[in-house]
Amino acid sequence: MAMFVIENSADLPVTEVWRRLTHWERHATAVPLTRIVVLTPPPTGPGSRFTARTGWRRLSFDDPMEVVRWEPPAPGRDSGYCRLEKRGRVVLGWAEIRVRAEAPAPPGGRSRVEWREEVRLRGLPRRLDPLLRRAGRLLFGRTVRRLLRTA
Repeated sequence: MAMFVIENSADLPVTEVWRRLTHWERHATAVPLTRIVVLTPPPTGPGSRFTARTGWRRLSFDDPMEVVRWEPPAPGRDSGYCRLEKRGRVVLGWAEIRVRAEAPAPPGGRSRVEWREEVRLRGLPRRLDPLLRRAGRLLFGRTVRRLLRTA
């Protein structure tokens, strides 16, 4: 499995960073050739499921995911944590999203993001894990930056 970590900061309050990163449909605006279908009714919580379909025409695959842990920021708690399990036939692994308020924060707030993911593509030899790790870091680093940039 290829594991990678994305770390980023944003001049936004932790609740806004959380909202932007866990609004699953919005990920499609940041990941090329991807659309997201949420399969369970809101609100998001443990057991929520969604599928990212990535590709073009017949050269595409589904990445079904399930929220297995959900701890959003709340009054008195300036951090949030979400864990997703990848349940697909092609993409396997997990992702964790952590957000926390940074101190000292400028007016309006400042937050720190850590996106940690372990991914395996069925049929891909392990010797290609370093390439998959680099690709994941590039793709998800770009995704996090885009999601934090746009409301």
